[in-house]
Amino acid sequence: MWLHRNELTYEEKRLRSLYDSLREDLSRYLIEFALVDSFNNYLAHDEPYVFVEKRELKPRAKVVEKENPLINSFIVIFAEGALPPDMKKNLRHFDSNKVTKENLAELKLTGLNVADRFQKQQKYFETTQFYVLLRSLLKIDYALLIQRDLSVKNKNRYSLSHYHVRIDWLLDAAAEALGKEMRYISKDLYEKGDEYAQLMVEKLFEYYSFHHSVSGRRTAAMLAMQLLRQGPSYGTVFVSSSESRTLTRLSEKGVSKYILLPLDAAAISHIEGHPNGDPEFRRKFLIHEKEDGGGVVVFQVVYAYNEHSKPPIDGKLRDLKADVSWLRVRNQLLVPNFSMIDTRPIRYQVLYDQADPLS
Repeated sequence: MWLHRNELTYEEKRLRSLYDSLREDLSRYLIEFALVDSFNNYLAHDEPYVFVEKRELKPRAKVVEKENPLINSFIVIFAEGALPPDMKKNLRHFDSNKVTKENLAELKLTGLNVADRFQKQQKYFETTQFYVLLRSLLKIDYALLIQRDLSVKNKNRYSLSHYHVRIDWLLDAAAEALGKEMRYISKDLYEKGDEYAQLMVEKLFEYYSFHHSVSGRRTAAMLAMQLLRQGPSYGTVFVSSSESRTLTRLSEKGVSKYILLPLDAAAISHIEGHPNGDPEFRRKFLIHEKEDGGGVVVFQVVYAYNEHSKPPIDGKLRDLKADVSWLRVRNQLLVPNFSMIDTRPIRYQVLYDQADPLS
């Protein structure tokens, strides 16, 4: 399990501070790429954007939608340390999919010409061209891996080390690991029968805010996060799903989801005039304005775990119950435009019936 900050050496604390800072930059970029850029793709193709229903953001909600190629979909794994060698068989990163000019040249066969413009320094997070490379490789199937670079001693830096990273781990193994941690099983996933084991698998999905019926990228992202939980260093997984039109961030802080939220003219006026709102809301928050006075914003939902999804204090075994929820909504926020670095998010409670979402 992850080491907390007070368990780290001074140098490890410095590395974690760097990781936290870079992760915030990466989050901002991926939110914009997954949501804002996808919305602009719809505008460019003159197609109506299908907004996420608010009920779909409630814990245990089931989302059934069609995939659309206009949505920018991806998985990005950002590890605080360098991944240990024993993770290679599950998070499959080898010399053959390392970010090198020679490997990238093979992508020409898929119509993606990255190698001609690639320079080795681009893969380092510290360079100005890092996001240019990242954006190009986000189009590739499977996951991208960003991890600590150990090629130079006594230097803390991160690199986009691998692309086309397959997440290869059994659901049963992931559910068993979580079940042991939460003390719902002691030795084996099937020790209490098949039905109990299936329920534990469903709770694994719920732990990461997904319905157990999802597949594809969201399942892969969940498995990657559960793998990262086995190591001593932090890890974060970002997954953008075309089917759900949502960016999900999984980390030691829990789960956050980001969507685009439409607001009508009355709602915007209310926010502009409310003490908890912002009189310059249109300029600072809207990513798109409509002719009728409405607009579109980035909306974040932050989830929290409860006593059923945390290890018991006494460490004793306990029974798993299907009808008990593992997640609750902790916060709902309107996210400012990413150029507004001095603007705070606004609390906006809309997932459940509330007279005034700003109260």
